[in-house]
Amino acid sequence: MEGGDLELGEVLAAAEAAPPGESVDVVAHDLQKRFGAERVSFLFVDLIGQRLVRLSAAGGEVDDPGESLSLRGSVYDDVLQSQRQQVEADGQGGQCVITPVTNRGDCIGVLEVTLQCVDDTVLRQVREAAHALAYIIVTDRRFTDLYHLGRRTTETSLAAEIQHQLLPSAPCCEAEQFTLAAGLVPADDIGGDTYDYTLDRDTLHLSITDAMGHDTNSALLATLLVGALRRSRRSGCDALKQAHHAHQALLSHSRGLATGQLLCVDLGTGRCDLVNAGHPRPLLMRDGAVEEVHLAVNLPFGVSAPTSYRLQELQLRPGDRLVLLTDGMQERGAAAVDLASLVHDTRTLHPREAVRSLTAAVLAACHGNLRDDATVLIVDWHGDRRGSAATDRP
Repeated sequence: MEGGDLELGEVLAAAEAAPPGESVDVVAHDLQKRFGAERVSFLFVDLIGQRLVRLSAAGGEVDDPGESLSLRGSVYDDVLQSQRQQVEADGQGGQCVITPVTNRGDCIGVLEVTLQCVDDTVLRQVREAAHALAYIIVTDRRFTDLYHLGRRTTETSLAAEIQHQLLPSAPCCEAEQFTLAAGLVPADDIGGDTYDYTLDRDTLHLSITDAMGHDTNSALLATLLVGALRRSRRSGCDALKQAHHAHQALLSHSRGLATGQLLCVDLGTGRCDLVNAGHPRPLLMRDGAVEEVHLAVNLPFGVSAPTSYRLQELQLRPGDRLVLLTDGMQERGAAAVDLASLVHDTRTLHPREAVRSLTAAVLAACHGNLRDDATVLIVDWHGDRRGSAATDRP
């Protein structure tokens, strides 16, 4: 065992020289060279955060590469929730080191390494390798389908494929002023839900939408809607102008309707300008109490009638948790879930874990068969953490 510090530049250079689908091989080779690692594999979190899929390094000694494992209640679940490395005996005299692979709050998966000798230096080096692997995967998944395939544990329909491609590549983002996370559990017959976000120098842009209909019709309508919103957003439009562009796009190119909420949050002040186009009202948890945000409701996008959209304002305060959702979280079998109580009960969880709890509760209430997509987006507002009024959420 050679040991020695991780040379991040060398690992990244080796990853760039290797084919895009061999990121795990690069990290595995580095760990084998420095510490004599016996087995190295990466386990993806699937699209709905319920299972893990193992991707083994080439030539690695893993009994079942490609195996799918239940995440809930496992040691991997503990590692991802706590974002802390864990060490367990492998039953053969070695030590299994399990480390989260996370980028800006987005839990991509875990790195699992089996070693004979483990000490604090080795554990730190494995953490650094996992950190490097996160950046490598984020870069390389632009060039290969391997990392998309790894996140799928069920058959994907054409409508679902279209829907997945409309979503941001990362369902979670952490920044100084906020932490956000989102989750979408698709219905058996895709219902047209989407969420989106982007961050510029001064503003956090958010949207959550629900295209009417099911299957490919709703997926194609959602494509038109998201395309119109992104085009107007990237042209510098505020939430009100984005709403008008989306409405006109649906009128011009489709007979379908869609509900949605568009939000622009000022990163300096926490002021949120928003438009509510026929969409369920958000929930706001403030000072331990959860209440529905009272908003005026405008007509959905695409209504063939004289329509004007109203720009409304919500002032976010440090410590607030804002929950955006689609009607799939509320209707039919999902109505048995008391969302306000669940938001309160999960208040100490990271938004990423709170999203998992909310969507899992709705899925369970519907006995695993959703009639409509269920989507939730959670934003924890921290404000300026350097200020005396800042509130840090555990």
